[in-house]
Amino acid sequence: MNDSSWGVPQGVGHRAAPEMRAAPAGPAYDGHDAQQTRPMPIVPDVPDAGRDADDRDDRDQGAGRLSGGPLFRDEKPQEPMSTAPPPPPQKKRAGRDLGAAIGVGVGLGAVVVASLFIVQAVFVGVIVVAVVVGLWELTSRLEERKGIKAPLVPLAIGGAAMVVAGYARGAEGAWIAMALTALAVLVWRMTEPPEGYLRDVTAGVFAAFYVPFLATFVAMLLTADDGPQRVLTFLLLTVVSDTGAYAVGWRFGKHKLAPRISPGKTREGLFGAVAFAMVAGALCMQFLIDDGTWWQGLLLGLAVAASATLGDLGESMIKRDLGIKDMGTLLPGHGGIMDRLDSLLPTAPVVWLLMVIFVGSG
Repeated sequence: MNDSSWGVPQGVGHRAAPEMRAAPAGPAYDGHDAQQTRPMPIVPDVPDAGRDADDRDDRDQGAGRLSGGPLFRDEKPQEPMSTAPPPPPQKKRAGRDLGAAIGVGVGLGAVVVASLFIVQAVFVGVIVVAVVVGLWELTSRLEERKGIKAPLVPLAIGGAAMVVAGYARGAEGAWIAMALTALAVLVWRMTEPPEGYLRDVTAGVFAAFYVPFLATFVAMLLTADDGPQRVLTFLLLTVVSDTGAYAVGWRFGKHKLAPRISPGKTREGLFGAVAFAMVAGALCMQFLIDDGTWWQGLLLGLAVAASATLGDLGESMIKRDLGIKDMGTLLPGHGGIMDRLDSLLPTAPVVWLLMVIFVGSG
């Protein structure tokens, strides 16, 4: 190849140093053309159809740097600030099916009231059924979530006996049945391997106290001369307290009551529960209970609001420890039986005790 093929001008030595040589931009041309200075044509950008993927990626990255785009492939380009107005705030919505919850609640209330004022023995049977189903839900969740095997058979039999003994023999009968139930739990668990024995029997004794023993006080309320009215007052105040807490908390609730236990409960809801329960208590004690007065009802309503709230928080602690939302699915819109008994169970002994103090046990 001669010198003209590299575009070396005339007058330069026969051989040029290698570092002075320049590669031609196009096909070979002679020395005369090399001395001419011609402007480069402006070529519009065209797709790099002839380049490989790496070349295109390199050029895209370089263009991105020059244009302020992302430096790396996994970076997302900054989106322009939106000038659209923010969406309107959504209305608060209940966490459950409110229609189903109301329907189930009305149905349960009708059954309870009918059995309470027609045949009291039927109402005691309703308590027994609720206790047995509640024990089944509690022991099932304990085994599913924690592997705790609280024996259901002695708990169910002992729980039913506890309610009947409380109705027939009062507090003495309830305590005796509770002691025998605890003993039966200890003996029943001995039929299985000893691993986890202490854990299982402890859970069994807790379940016996938490569900049937506390429910026994409802049956004991029924033994008074105005027993149906006392039970109705107990149920009304608990329901009204829960309703007041829900209504006021849903509408005005801003300050959390116990966020680590139950994030949905607010201080405003607690005030609503107290106010609603005190008004209902004054009316019930004045017009339903023999020898009752309105100021006793105010105190009773205050106590019911406190015990119902604590009972609800107590079961929320249990459910959070188990990692579940509801104890069961038996009642649409409510969850399980235990999800309805949570505020009733601890409230029953409170109402029974205050009734005895205010108007006696007869």
